[in-house]
Amino acid sequence: MRDGEKSVLRITDKVSISLAELSFRFSRSSGPGGQHANRTETRVELVFDLAHTPRLSEDQRGRALRALTPYLDQNGVMHLVSQSTRSQVRNRQEVLDRFQGVLRDALRIPKKRISTTPRRAAREKRLEEKRRRSDVKKRRGRVLPDSE
Repeated sequence: MRDGEKSVLRITDKVSISLAELSFRFSRSSGPGGQHANRTETRVELVFDLAHTPRLSEDQRGRALRALTPYLDQNGVMHLVSQSTRSQVRNRQEVLDRFQGVLRDALRIPKKRISTTPRRAAREKRLEEKRRRSDVKKRRGRVLPDSE
């Protein structure tokens, strides 16, 4: 990485977020871990002001705000937490990777669905198969013993 690339987190080809816009909070992780968990602050919380970032257009901001509602507070500030490892550095990298993936998915424009109608041959084939299954089921029934 060059010096200029270290200060920017690439989300998509057209969108990148400056690391200066991200802030991190560190606290003690929950769960087992004994002395290590009681003394070190390995839990990492990433905080990003999604509602007021200048890096997104209005359209992108609106799409992201709708898609990322579970991660946002009332002010449109995004909170992501990682505490899965015992290392603050790895938790920080994990939360950055998650942030990148979540934001990339939120900015993706869904493709328009083009509705299609089945062709005549496909409709006839389906109806013929239904008739065939119906005939098979009609032939099922009680088997009468042969009278000899």
